[in-house]
Amino acid sequence: MKILFLGDVMGRAGRKAVTDRLPGLRAEWKLDFVVVNGENASSGAGLTGEHAKGLFDAGADCVTLGDHAFDQKDMLSFIESETRLVRPINFAKGAPGRGHRVFQDARGRKVLVAQVLGNVFMKRAFDDPFSAIDTALRAFPLGGAVQAVIVDIHCEATSEKMGMGHYCDGRASLVVGTHTHVPTADAQILPKGTAFLSDAGMCGDYLSVIGMEKEEPMRRFITGMAKGRFTPAMGEATLSGVYIETDDRTGHATRIEMVRQGGRLAPSGP
Repeated sequence: MKILFLGDVMGRAGRKAVTDRLPGLRAEWKLDFVVVNGENASSGAGLTGEHAKGLFDAGADCVTLGDHAFDQKDMLSFIESETRLVRPINFAKGAPGRGHRVFQDARGRKVLVAQVLGNVFMKRAFDDPFSAIDTALRAFPLGGAVQAVIVDIHCEATSEKMGMGHYCDGRASLVVGTHTHVPTADAQILPKGTAFLSDAGMCGDYLSVIGMEKEEPMRRFITGMAKGRFTPAMGEATLSGVYIETDDRTGHATRIEMVRQGGRLAPSGP
């Protein structure tokens, strides 16, 4: 199976990069399944139903969220009717939507997508991410109930992301980090067959401070004082993520490549 995962879509520039480039990549690379993290797609904080529809229309089979899942209030109701959305599995117990879902590709192969929030350096403590993801992986064993498993670990610390990769090794096709908006260069296949990347990066303008116009975050760093709001940067965005290929029998990864398309970063991909 050929799978593409795209990192945090950041504001209008990130949405444009996805809508402009994903349809062509889907056809050119003959992709079977595409996951997009969309939690910053609407003004840099959360995702509206309208913008979610735009990501699906561009070719996403599933859109994951994150700690800003419900910053846009219409998502509280929209996620209940849109089964292609996945919010963090260890979010508040009463949160709408679901933290894992099983999808099918065009050939009928089943794909489990789960998202989990880390705890290290996050603004609030969430339920234990390891036990939460373990429950989903036990319910849908790789190579049995499903032919592929994708885990989006949404957190700050690279150590926690790496820990999740090793915890899921052999039980997931891909464990990929999101949230920091900075792509890492550690794409690898772990010993038991799980593809891993600490952070997919963002789909956004990299002439920025993690996707925001430079002036306000730099002012706060230098003076310690806020003067205005953070505003998503609007330059040409880079499409950032990771591409994997899997064995249909085992669900394990056979290939992993970092993806950088357009914008300021050096291009890469399969």
